[in-house]
Amino acid sequence: MSTVRALQEATTHLGRYEILMRLGEGAMGTVYKAHDPLLDRLVAIKTVNLNLPKEDLAEYEARFNQEARAAGGLSHPNIVVIYDIGRTDRLAYMAMEYLEGRELRSILSERGCVSIEEAVSIAAQVAEGLAYAHARGVVHRDVKPTNIMLNKDGLAKITDFGIARLSTSELTMTGMILGSPRYMSPEQIAGKRADQRSDIFSLGVVLYELLTGQAPFQADTVHGVMYQTMNAKAPIPSAARVGIPKILDFIVAKALAKAPETRYQSAREFADDLRISLQPGRSGEAEQQMLARLRSASENAAAAPRGTAGAADDSTTISTSPDEPTEEMPIKVAIPPQTFTLSNVFDSTEATMRLAALSGPAAELDMDGRPLSDLQDTDITRTSSGARPSVSTRVAPWLWVVAAGSAAVAGYLLLR
Repeated sequence: MSTVRALQEATTHLGRYEILMRLGEGAMGTVYKAHDPLLDRLVAIKTVNLNLPKEDLAEYEARFNQEARAAGGLSHPNIVVIYDIGRTDRLAYMAMEYLEGRELRSILSERGCVSIEEAVSIAAQVAEGLAYAHARGVVHRDVKPTNIMLNKDGLAKITDFGIARLSTSELTMTGMILGSPRYMSPEQIAGKRADQRSDIFSLGVVLYELLTGQAPFQADTVHGVMYQTMNAKAPIPSAARVGIPKILDFIVAKALAKAPETRYQSAREFADDLRISLQPGRSGEAEQQMLARLRSASENAAAAPRGTAGAADDSTTISTSPDEPTEEMPIKVAIPPQTFTLSNVFDSTEATMRLAALSGPAAELDMDGRPLSDLQDTDITRTSSGARPSVSTRVAPWLWVVAAGSAAVAGYLLLR
């Protein structure tokens, strides 16, 4: 048994708190259910193992204290409350509100997606909690289903401000990305400084998943997901699930805009639109207003200098979240894939004749690609646009097969 595991299992008290059971483990430590005898209430205790190499200890402690400062100064119904912090010889710990509920990730894993009304309610609650935090200089930076709890009454709570950025923090540097790849904003992937609009993008991904049961940007690898996030346009939610109102397509599209300046500029605005979307009789009016705002935002973005993540081309070191595939990956923002389409000047007849000439029977085909035998020995006369001498011949039937095969090969070679 490792020293860390032995330490975890031997823990019966942390400060004045009595440990009742272990709830789970994260990259930085363990989460326990505990009892506070002084106030006679249940709490959740999040710990950080301090039995670490010296070069790692300072950073871990700093992140732990940062989370405590970030969340401890926030008091909102949709944010988990921090009660206390402390330290033993080997552990630092934080006592927080104990929630009788489930992680949103667990619910989605079980049900795939939730009702449209429930999806909108959850996203609106999270947006309201984020709006409160943003107004106080705190950006979460890792909004995802694992960090959203739902109690039995449907109240959503944001947890884990572990990589939150305070406006005065220096822990997060440009070029180093902290977060979960599937929910990262394009600017986070590009290693740029994330502001409140990055949280809005991440919540847009969560909303999409709540509505459809699938992620908006999908690929087989972490690199692929990041590429899709940077370059691909998400399918509209109503295409993946029948019954989703069109207004929610607009809301999701705005939240998932690649350029921060074309997204919702505040989580409050995001929450307000979500609330309006389900009000009876308001959706048509709201759709028109939202379309006008989207057009205005797009026009402003088109007029502004390019400074978004999509325009970046610098290499970035990406450190993924512990609950995603973890590895440090040098990644270069990719150029959108080249698409191949049929040229307007492509002439399949010409191509067939060209290929047929290489095969031998070109002289036996007319300019429409047909065997001359079809013309029953009549003369073919072309005028000025396609002048050619009269031809009279009879072709063996096997040349039909050759011509058809030549046409198929020509199409394949020229369109691949």
